[in-house]
Amino acid sequence: MVLEPDICVIGAGSGGLTVAAAAAAFGVPVVLIERGRMGGDCLNYGCVPSKALIAAGKRAEAFRTAIRFGITSAEPDIDFAAVNAHVRGVIETIAPNDSVERFEGLGVKVVQADARFVDARTVEAGGEAIRARRFVIAAGSSPLVPAIEGLDQVPFLTNETLFELTEAPKHLVVVGGGPIGLEMAAAHRRLGSEVTVLAAGEALARDDRELADVVLKRLRAEGVRIETGARVVRVGGEAGALKVHAERGKETLLVEGSHLLIAVGRKPNVDGLGLEAASIDHDKASIKVGRDLRTSNRRAYAIGDIAGGPQFTHVANYHAGLVIRAILFRLPVRTRHETMPRVTYTDPELGQVGRTEAEAREAGLDVSAITWPYAENDRAQAERATEGLVKLVVGRRGKLIGAGVVGAGAGEITNLLSLAVAKGMSLSDLQGFVSPYPTLSEIGKRAATAYYSPYAKKPLVRRAIGFLRRFG
Repeated sequence: MVLEPDICVIGAGSGGLTVAAAAAAFGVPVVLIERGRMGGDCLNYGCVPSKALIAAGKRAEAFRTAIRFGITSAEPDIDFAAVNAHVRGVIETIAPNDSVERFEGLGVKVVQADARFVDARTVEAGGEAIRARRFVIAAGSSPLVPAIEGLDQVPFLTNETLFELTEAPKHLVVVGGGPIGLEMAAAHRRLGSEVTVLAAGEALARDDRELADVVLKRLRAEGVRIETGARVVRVGGEAGALKVHAERGKETLLVEGSHLLIAVGRKPNVDGLGLEAASIDHDKASIKVGRDLRTSNRRAYAIGDIAGGPQFTHVANYHAGLVIRAILFRLPVRTRHETMPRVTYTDPELGQVGRTEAEAREAGLDVSAITWPYAENDRAQAERATEGLVKLVVGRRGKLIGAGVVGAGAGEITNLLSLAVAKGMSLSDLQGFVSPYPTLSEIGKRAATAYYSPYAKKPLVRRAIGFLRRFG
C-alpha cells in the first residue's frame, strides 16, 4: 500500500506530535510514524518523570527543614516503590493526550514501526510506503554512552532506565555534571541515597559561574559529593558493588557505588533512517538544516534534538510551530536560538536566557551586569527562600542582552525575562511594568530599577529637578 499524505512526520515526541496535531486541525492529511512509545523521551524518560521525582524529593526535604517555620522537623520515611508509583502515575495521567487513539481521533494516520527513507520522497514503515509532499523528521535523540573502559561489562543506568528503579540506590554515582546529572543527583540525595557526581570539567559549565555556584553550594550542603575536573577512565565491579576510576590531573579517584548513572549528553537518532537514500546531509551530531529548518532535501525538514542546537522540549515545540507556518502557509521562517531560555530544575532552580555576562564579553560587547538578591524580596523572606539572585546583562542604552536567575521559582521568573530578551526590551521596560505584590518576579523589576539608581546622583539630573521645583 502506498500512502500519499501532505505531511509525513517521523517521531511522536513533543515536536512531532505538535506538527501532526496542528496540521490535522487544518484538515491536512498527515501520517505519523513512531517506533517506540507515543510522547517520546519527554513524557516517558525525560522531563515528566524527572520533574515528578524532583517533586517527591522536594517534599521529603520539606520535612527536614520545617523547623524554619516553627514546625518540628523530622526525617521522612521514604517508600521508594511508592515514589516510583507516583512517577509512573504522572506519566499515565498525561499519556492519553499523546496516545494513538487521540491522534487517530484527530484524523492522523499513525504507523507504529521503524521509518526508513527509500528515496528522496518515499519512506517505508510497517510494510507501507509513504510518499508525502513534505516530511518532518522529529526522531529525537538518545542517551550518549561514552567509550569508557569496562562500561560494557557492568550494569549502568541512563535516563531511559533510571525511572524503572523501585528501590533507592544505596550510593548513586553520576557521570556527568550537566543539568540532567545534577537534577537526578539532587533528587536521589533527598530521597535517601548517597550520591557522588563526577564531572569531566566544571559542573553546570554552560551557565553563569556566579549563578551556578549557588546551586553547587546548596547541593554540597545537602550531602551531594561533586568532583569537578574528574575524567572517568575505567569502571569495574558488579551489580551493587561498582568501582568507578577517574583521573584529575595526576590525581586518581576511586568511587565505589551501588548504581551508576551515565548522564554525559545525548546523540541524535539518525541511524536506520536511510538519510543517504533521501539525500539528506547529516553527521553524528545532527541532521544539517538551515535557519528555516529545511534539510538538503527540499521536501524534508528536521526539528528538535535531531536538528542540532539546544536540546529542550520547548525548542522542539518552537521548531514545530515554525515548520507548520512554512509548510501550510508558505511563510518564511528563521530560527532564533540565541534567545532560547533554559532552566535546570535543581533546588534552587537555575534559569538563563540570552547571553551570559562571560559570553557577551567574549563576543566583544560592551555590557554591564546588574544583580539583585532574593534576600531583598519580601515574598522570599516570607517563604524562607532567600538564597539566590537575579542577574541582568545590559548593553548600550539599557538594552537587555541576557538574564539569569538562581533561586526559588527561577523557572517561572525566567518566563518574564525570556519575553524581555526575545523582544529586545530595555531595562526601562522591566522597570515600568507593574508586578503584583508580593511576588518573586519583583526581583527582576528591582534589578532593573537598580540600573537607573545612579542617575539620581548625577549633577545634571539634580539641577533639572531643582529648576522644575521653582514652578511649584
